[in-house]
Amino acid sequence: MARIYNEGIEDRLATFETRLRTGADVERWIGGRYPVVVVESDGAVIGWASASSYRPGRDAYAGVAEFSVYVGREARGHGAGRAAMVALIDACEKGGFWKLVSRIFAENTASLALCRAVGFRQVGTYRRHGRLDGKWRDCVIVERLLGEALDGLESASEAEAEGVVEPTGEATGSSR
Repeated sequence: MARIYNEGIEDRLATFETRLRTGADVERWIGGRYPVVVVESDGAVIGWASASSYRPGRDAYAGVAEFSVYVGREARGHGAGRAAMVALIDACEKGGFWKLVSRIFAENTASLALCRAVGFRQVGTYRRHGRLDGKWRDCVIVERLLGEALDGLESASEAEAEGVVEPTGEATGSSR
């Protein structure tokens, strides 16, 4: 996982982080309330997704988690990111979360497409959210409702707006 995260840092397309991580750093992310899922091929981790606290210490947001997804360079474009996200969404829903959110660099078209494919919707853009290598970067905000947060959506158009149902009326990964 650290190797894959470090590739994301080096590629300058997925995170504002600039300090490479060690295995020990990553071990601290695992365990507790927030799920971490990995995708393996031939016994090697090729991708992973994780959830983390959205607003620590604020009970009103206890069911909201931020997510990250990373795929090794050699495995990109072959479904590992989708597999990781589907598993993470399922784990978060089973864990009682009602929403997943993230911020994605505006030029990270692969991650934005992945999020759309697994039912996330874009809700806005943070302009000049941070600097990386001295350049301002915008971040697209994405969200997906889970579990009981989907209850009460009155119409197919509301469900489509939430990214849960495609215009054809077919579900895009929700268990509801």
